[in-house]
Amino acid sequence: MSRDFIEAGLGWKYDAARVMRAIRDRETLAVVACDAKAGLTGFAIMEFGDERAHLVLLAVRPSHRRTGVGQKMLEWLLESARIAGIASIHLELRAVNEAARRFYRAMGFYETVLVPGYYRSGEGRKEGALRMLRVLRTPGPLPAAWRPPRMEDPKR
Repeated sequence: MSRDFIEAGLGWKYDAARVMRAIRDRETLAVVACDAKAGLTGFAIMEFGDERAHLVLLAVRPSHRRTGVGQKMLEWLLESARIAGIASIHLELRAVNEAARRFYRAMGFYETVLVPGYYRSGEGRKEGALRMLRVLRTPGPLPAAWRPPRMEDPKR
């Protein structure tokens, strides 16, 4: 799916071996969406750091786009990141991919920078990337959300 729907026309970077390494990585989440008739309809991979997460890949089969599959996968990843204490989610997408831009904007991401020549094809063609960001919390140490109650000194 990555080659067909994300990396089409580019050098194939996320082959089966690389995706398997990501799935096995303890700091990476992979989520898939399946349909009883169509089988695999979508997938996403997100790498977690201490405060930042990077949405590496997200793809949905064209037959299942605009049905909520991508939204549900991304919502699950965002909630996982919140629970993990992640401050921000980062991603890159092809600058010319207007549908993806609209999708990520609707999911609360904003555009940060255009990177010319970020993607390269096997033929040497270069294509720009748009970096996007979603802030989940203020960066820095996590505030203590809950502390156990203090026990009164029984000797008093």
